[in-house]
Amino acid sequence: MSNSISMNDQDSIKKLQKGITAGSEELFQLVLDPDCDFLHTLLKNPQINEDHLLVLLKRRDLSPELIHSIYKRNQHSLSHRTTLALVKNPATSGTLVRSLLPQLRLFELVDLCYLPGVSPDQKLAAELAIIQRIPTTPLGNKMTLARRGTANIVAELMKEGQPQLFETCLASPRLREAAIYKFLRGATASAETISMVARHSRWNQRPNLRLAILKNSKTPEIWFTLWLPKIHVPMIKQLLGSCRANPKRKSLLEAELRKRGI
Repeated sequence: MSNSISMNDQDSIKKLQKGITAGSEELFQLVLDPDCDFLHTLLKNPQINEDHLLVLLKRRDLSPELIHSIYKRNQHSLSHRTTLALVKNPATSGTLVRSLLPQLRLFELVDLCYLPGVSPDQKLAAELAIIQRIPTTPLGNKMTLARRGTANIVAELMKEGQPQLFETCLASPRLREAAIYKFLRGATASAETISMVARHSRWNQRPNLRLAILKNSKTPEIWFTLWLPKIHVPMIKQLLGSCRANPKRKSLLEAELRKRGI
């Protein structure tokens, strides 16, 4: 038994020595070893370089401790490729991810949101980093963001109220009704953007959105003329209570009720 333990110890020592002294080509194979302790040893090899680390960081079975060791070893000379690989690895801590995100390009952050296996914390951090950059992002990139972005990103882009951008946001398959409802009740909604929602085939039949449109003081009267004949009486009475300061709208609503004998 003692001889067996001794032989195991000798094998471990030889393996560790190999890890420290292996040449560049051999390291590409060694970084695939499943032994996490051995991988820590490999980081001490003077021959290990960025190409080896990129192969290592593609693995999805690394420990947070090993990720932290890789970062500490290279933090003063991190290339863009290694930074991106660290952020994409699911074992990278949320704290480290947040510290590295400012170094990524805008659409690298978008790609991170959809990366298979990305943690909720990583996705949220990437979304927040994108949203922080929106005010200084050129319109062309905002348009691309509206097409490719997550629901939260598209909702944030809508708030700008820029008609061309708004139209692209409305067409996003990830846009949620709640985001449009919030926009319609917000300060940046204009007669033009309100009418865009009212004309949009995907959104203009939603009762909550119709009500929000008709309650907005900036909504053009044409939507009252077109929609009132199809609206149920309780909703007309609700609208009547919300637009007392607008005589023209009040008149349209009262006229509709009279048509129905109410």
